[in-house]
Amino acid sequence: MAIDEALNHPTPKKPAYPIVEGFRNYLARYKRERELPVTYERMRDFHEAIPLTDEQGRPTLWDSVIYRADEMADLNAGLKQIYALLRVDGDFSMVEHLYIDRVDFCSFGNSTPFRVRIVNAYNDNQDYFYIKKADASRAYGLELEHLLSPNRLNFLTSGSTLVEEHIAGIPGDIFIAKWLEGHDLSPVRVAKEMVKFNERCFVRLLGDMRSYNYVVVVTPDFESAQVRIRAMDFDQQSYNGRKNFYLPQFFKENFGVVRYCIKHLHPRTALQYQREEQTLILHRAELASQRLGLLLAEMARDDLAPAEKVHELRLGLAEHFQRAEYLQCETMGALVRENLASLRRLLGGAAAPAATEFVF
Repeated sequence: MAIDEALNHPTPKKPAYPIVEGFRNYLARYKRERELPVTYERMRDFHEAIPLTDEQGRPTLWDSVIYRADEMADLNAGLKQIYALLRVDGDFSMVEHLYIDRVDFCSFGNSTPFRVRIVNAYNDNQDYFYIKKADASRAYGLELEHLLSPNRLNFLTSGSTLVEEHIAGIPGDIFIAKWLEGHDLSPVRVAKEMVKFNERCFVRLLGDMRSYNYVVVVTPDFESAQVRIRAMDFDQQSYNGRKNFYLPQFFKENFGVVRYCIKHLHPRTALQYQREEQTLILHRAELASQRLGLLLAEMARDDLAPAEKVHELRLGLAEHFQRAEYLQCETMGALVRENLASLRRLLGGAAAPAATEFVF
């Protein structure tokens, strides 16, 4: 089994990249950029923080934060308005019966997010959303996920603030430890979804999909259960220079599920599932061709990584796909666009390798 040890050493923290005017115009065109009543900077002005523990009393990476009493009413009203924008296009009458139950803060990671828990007063049903520092890499990652994956995503930007909906599911590390062998899941369905997820990340250059950066959604079906893997962290969209950084199969945190795939999936079947996902990616790209074209045009003009990382990655992709066209790319966005061109060439019958070979 191939685990890329070079990927499993600590890496320097990725810098945040500002959302430039062209990309912000794109976001406004598709109603992602909105005026928000609460900013990330305002959320940082909390008065007190209390460590948050899990159900077993163990510390988490989160603190529950408390704001000054004279600010709470206005802040809570603003957070409900953000939720209304996220869920019902700003129709506040639809969320009047909701209340803000808790706000948590995490100082770990690039985005240092706030997690807002909002509760329905009629039935106690709860939901979450996140307020983060805006970062162009993350916003591009969210939009590419919306357009090229089977998952739809709601998010909003406003100046230096980013709002994201909660992505529900079983955290990948917990799934590998407690669900992979201990529940009545079809091994082939689990392996099939891992192959597909691996391919989606590689084509759109979403990096660092270690087990704690994705969730697994299990849906009961009349014959066993369906499984889908969803990315939940988009900090490392198109930044790293190593090709294998965009292949979840090479991270040691995913060793358990990769070994599971090897055990239960024939290499020819893995190739079939890979090709299925490549075809679906292109179909999604065609359905959203105008929007995706505008997005990639802005992304190709944007500087989302140092030039040396772009050049390192383009060399790796050019060798992988055996296509010299990659060597003309000067930005990460251009490399994503070239990956899609490679898929079109492959599925159009031209001589080119599959996008990646799953490890066996």
